[in-house]
Amino acid sequence: MKSNQSGFMQRSTLRGALALLLAWSSFGTGAATAGGAGTGTAPAFVYSPYKDATISMNWNTNVISSNVTGQLSPVLSVLPAGVRTLTLAFATGECGSENWAGVDGGAMASANVPLFTAANVNYVISTGGAAGMFTCGTDAGMATFINRYASGNLIGIDFDIEGGQTQQVINDLVQRVAVAQQNYPGLRFSFTLATLAPSQQGATTAGSWGASAPDSFNVYGDWVMQAIQASGLKNYTINLMTMDYGSAGAGNCVVANGTCQMGQSALQAAMNLHDHWGVPYSQIELTPMIGGNDVAGETFTPADADTVAQFVKQNGLVGVHFWSFDRDVDCPPGAASSTCNSIGGVGTLGYTNRFANGLAPGK
Repeated sequence: MKSNQSGFMQRSTLRGALALLLAWSSFGTGAATAGGAGTGTAPAFVYSPYKDATISMNWNTNVISSNVTGQLSPVLSVLPAGVRTLTLAFATGECGSENWAGVDGGAMASANVPLFTAANVNYVISTGGAAGMFTCGTDAGMATFINRYASGNLIGIDFDIEGGQTQQVINDLVQRVAVAQQNYPGLRFSFTLATLAPSQQGATTAGSWGASAPDSFNVYGDWVMQAIQASGLKNYTINLMTMDYGSAGAGNCVVANGTCQMGQSALQAAMNLHDHWGVPYSQIELTPMIGGNDVAGETFTPADADTVAQFVKQNGLVGVHFWSFDRDVDCPPGAASSTCNSIGGVGTLGYTNRFANGLAPGK
């Protein structure tokens, strides 16, 4: 996912059902429970659109804002009632001295954390992204970083790893998480990774490969998974960026009528992660890019949102996000934009509300 840019079968099981029972008990409640060390505790299930903090930000006050409704407003004033968490992107640089597109981390925190706590809206701090890198060489630096944004509404830290990192940088991040989890037991730590969705030749819907499932990741995703396995890290989630598959072929996505089927491909990516790497569905999250993607013809529709929501609920996945909040307003089909959906006909905040409704308990 790109800062200041557009971005980059169903098997119900007892485990999935139990996970869902836990998830829906916490869905959409707004308030995070006390998590120790000055943070909240992440609910079992998190629905949180990504908000590129630099899009439409008030550069005079550093208040995170949006023009999604056609008028520049603090983002919290236009957030629908059914959405109680935002993922704020992206902090880059070294932990403890990070910045947000040049805005000092301390200035960003002081301008926005009090607003989120006053509104009782939860937030996840996301790092890295396609246009930047986040590094963390010491546990002390990670503690400084987390404490800067800590409040009862901080429920997670997200590491968006898309390119440029060395294997050592990734190993360091995983080691920092292993220590941070002991000090911040309520936080969810997620690794957001680019993925393809290799499908079986001729299939037009997602389906499990079982033990023969291919690896859907590039080298950065492989390094993350290898570091997690080597460290013995258990309490983590993998957030799959289900977007921008490239050419339409079974080696990249689920294909129908000559195009990548974005909803089915998201499901396939989750199945492949589960089958190839052995990651439980209860540790998998999905992040599509709504509307038009960077690759022409790859369009994530409202119907795809329904497909994803149904799969998530049936299989007990623990998170859904999308890129991005500022794009959730109509504009004509065309090149992917950072400030509209490049599809039209969905309506302002149409995807935001579609996901919220589809993921709600009992739907």
